[in-house]
Amino acid sequence: MADLINAASEQLRTLINEALGRLVAEKAIPAEPLPQYAVEIPADKSHGDFAANTAMVSARALKMPPRKIAELICGAIQLEGSMFDRCEIAGPGFMNFFLGRKWFADAVQCVLDEKENYGRINYGQGKRVLVEFVSANPTGPMHIGNARGGAIGDCLASVLDWAGFHAEREFYVNDAGNQIEKFGKSLSLRYMQLCSDKGQQYIYDYRDDTEKLCAAIYAESGEGQAFEMPEDVYLGTDIIEHAANYYHDHVFELKDVSEEERSKALVAYALPLNVAGLERDLKKYRIVYDNWFRESTIHAKNETKLVVDKLLEAGKAYEQDGAIWFRATEYGLDKDFVLRRSNGLYTYIVPDIAYHYDKLVTRNFDKAINILGADHHGYVPRLKAALTAMGVDAGKLDAVLMQMVRLVRNGETVKLSKRSGKAITLVTLLDEIPIDAARFFFNLREANSQFEFDLDLAVEKTSQNPVYYVQYAHARICSLLRNLEAEGIAVPETADFTLLTEPAEIELIRHLASLPEEVRLSAKNYDPSKMTRYVIELATFFHRFYDACSVKNAETPELRDARILLSAAARQAIRNVLTMLKIEQPEKM
Repeated sequence: MADLINAASEQLRTLINEALGRLVAEKAIPAEPLPQYAVEIPADKSHGDFAANTAMVSARALKMPPRKIAELICGAIQLEGSMFDRCEIAGPGFMNFFLGRKWFADAVQCVLDEKENYGRINYGQGKRVLVEFVSANPTGPMHIGNARGGAIGDCLASVLDWAGFHAEREFYVNDAGNQIEKFGKSLSLRYMQLCSDKGQQYIYDYRDDTEKLCAAIYAESGEGQAFEMPEDVYLGTDIIEHAANYYHDHVFELKDVSEEERSKALVAYALPLNVAGLERDLKKYRIVYDNWFRESTIHAKNETKLVVDKLLEAGKAYEQDGAIWFRATEYGLDKDFVLRRSNGLYTYIVPDIAYHYDKLVTRNFDKAINILGADHHGYVPRLKAALTAMGVDAGKLDAVLMQMVRLVRNGETVKLSKRSGKAITLVTLLDEIPIDAARFFFNLREANSQFEFDLDLAVEKTSQNPVYYVQYAHARICSLLRNLEAEGIAVPETADFTLLTEPAEIELIRHLASLPEEVRLSAKNYDPSKMTRYVIELATFFHRFYDACSVKNAETPELRDARILLSAAARQAIRNVLTMLKIEQPEKM
């Protein structure tokens, strides 16, 4: 796919190098090796479309003033037939280059030609990338951190796909280990409470309303109350609901069995329901995973033992006081860490090492990207060190660390749902605000920045709401084209885009042309927030153009046609970015 910004940058570098070659041949400058120079887009477009600091960095090597070098280069450079129209020298020797009308005309035509594929590039060259995100504990509902991680991870996978990678989405289901034991213990305690005399009375009192039954038991679960619970269990009403539903179907079936058997049966009943619920809620959020990888498969294949044995054999682990330790200090970490405790149980990082070995070696992904909470900053180096010790290229594992989200309403921090009065989860959030707003807002900032999510703004239908602002720009263009067609002015097939010379037209075209490069940078930096910022700016540039340049009443029919197609190109680019982010593109608002 065409990337006119990159093409212009590469051509300019070639033109400058050719000019330097001519100057050397003419002995206007000495044949000295020159340092690398930058070709970049200036922040102030009055300084040109591109700028080069060639003269500035070459002054010492050429033993000449930078401005003199710039004058020689601008005199020798051959712009005829290129994308560039002219060159100007600024200050002590900066060179500013201005693109010609044909480049701007080609940029509009490129959008119209590539249609729904405009913005797609081959930066990734088909490399296989696995993006793992959310991976919420399946013992309970997803929280707001998962909501942000879901939006970032899903949109990052889309960006990578647009950038030419083969990206897959994966959810790692922690269906083994301590949290599952805690889940089973919690379910067992709640089930036995329901089997007690007090529980039986509650079941009778609330026999027609499970929600009220759960709420009543939850309310009586404090210290010294009828359904007191220990500290090392899950206390949510979802646990009570699972126990109540199991009791409803099986009554006293598990009352007299062992604690281990009861917990195992209740986990086998409740865990698949929770995982199915995670999948259902994420689909509502427009997230569909390619893979659901279960931790239990690692344990079933005894891969935790294989990891530790491999590290012991390689001399990268040692035994001390009955425990097995990893030699982390050999890999630049502060201290060694335990792989297997003296009681024979593996620490949480061992199945994670096995899981990432599976990603990068068994399944042979070129890159694994994890979206993790900021509290994992110490975990990632440990994981990478262990993988390196196992002979894996740890550079193939990258982590995006995500900061916390603060929900705000009326300027104050909010922790409870307005409707339910309970802690806000992903589901309750999506009950309160549109899905479009959630996905867009969570990608407004880089993942490593703390984010304040304004619940009031997310439902506003004003230009202050960024997603509404962008969608309105799309709808405005649709309305413009509909109204013109109603007046007998159809969208033309072609137009002379060299007629588009007004500053607002040039500004809009330049921004349209930058989409492929923004996709590349977004993929390179693992930063989908670049796409939300790009499309907000695109909407702004279109509104400026629309307000400054009449489409219907243009000075000539030829200029009108060019502006109609420029509007259509802007609509296409907005549509493509919103499609990438899985956000709707309304034609009427």
